[in-house]
Amino acid sequence: MTEIMTLRNVSVHFPVRGFLPFLKKGEIQAVSDVSLGVRRGEIFGLVGESGCGKTTLANTMVGLVKPTAGQVLFEGVDLHSLPREEFKKTRRRMQMIFQDPFSSLNPRFNVYQLVSEPMVIRGEDDEETMKARVVELLEMVGLSAQDLYRYPSDFSGGQRQRIGIARAISLNPTFLVCDEPVSALDVSIHAQILNLLLELQERLNLTYVFISHNLADVKKMCDRLAVMYLGKLMEAGDADKIFARPLHPYTQALIAAVLDIYFSEEREIVVLPGDTPSPINPPPGCRFWQRCPKAMRGCKTVPPAFLEVEEDHFVACHLVNGFPNQDLPEGFDQPMVGREKVPGR
Repeated sequence: MTEIMTLRNVSVHFPVRGFLPFLKKGEIQAVSDVSLGVRRGEIFGLVGESGCGKTTLANTMVGLVKPTAGQVLFEGVDLHSLPREEFKKTRRRMQMIFQDPFSSLNPRFNVYQLVSEPMVIRGEDDEETMKARVVELLEMVGLSAQDLYRYPSDFSGGQRQRIGIARAISLNPTFLVCDEPVSALDVSIHAQILNLLLELQERLNLTYVFISHNLADVKKMCDRLAVMYLGKLMEAGDADKIFARPLHPYTQALIAAVLDIYFSEEREIVVLPGDTPSPINPPPGCRFWQRCPKAMRGCKTVPPAFLEVEEDHFVACHLVNGFPNQDLPEGFDQPMVGREKVPGR
């Protein structure tokens, strides 16, 4: 299956200024050297704790953020090297569904204005054509023509998210980023929106990047996934393989924290000590070593390689891949003794 989106060694750093505007204090390393591919027609999940770089990486995919280093290839073309007009045309095929339906919709616009705005910006449709298209989109997401001239304040959270989805698909995109599309919604409509996204994906042959904290949703929705921690990929590949046999200790901890209804089953409880290190001063070795219950001494200074351990299952962990072939001091593969304070906190 061909890849619609390919990231090659993508890094995104944001400058942190000093007390004077022209003084550069440091950089927030939001995303560091990430390489992955999203296949056409699949749902690709991005999971991890808050601040791990999921949304920044997704924004880079759709051109909202320019990478500090690396390439973002959409349908084989380097997105950020395109001329301005070509970039704008390409961006029409890439859209986002935002996390908060309350703040992503302009409260002064009615539904018709909200959904037709991308078509107005494109400037290729007359009024009657746009109105018919908006009605079609509303019916596609479970609303009706009677909602055309109502305002966001007249709708519930789930209905507002349906409006946001209608707006996102108005220009017939092929690639859609769903940035935690149900995390701000009531549990009662949570499944409805997920089912709507699945229906639209099949009907319109869309490719999704699905960002979520909820691994139960990821397991239901995603064909493949990537686990991020402090801007780095910890584990990635086929979702069924990762859920069946998580190899990275961080992935194991995330899966152990998934809530389900099978209370009779015994489950290992994994408690991660400490806090996430600062992205301004991340650890030089494995970025997870200070919280890892299985950390070895070499994890502190030697960054792990991101390697394929089985078909379509990649992991960056010394426990799985071992240490690289180089002269290392004695005891590098011995367990850590005690815990060290996380720098930058």
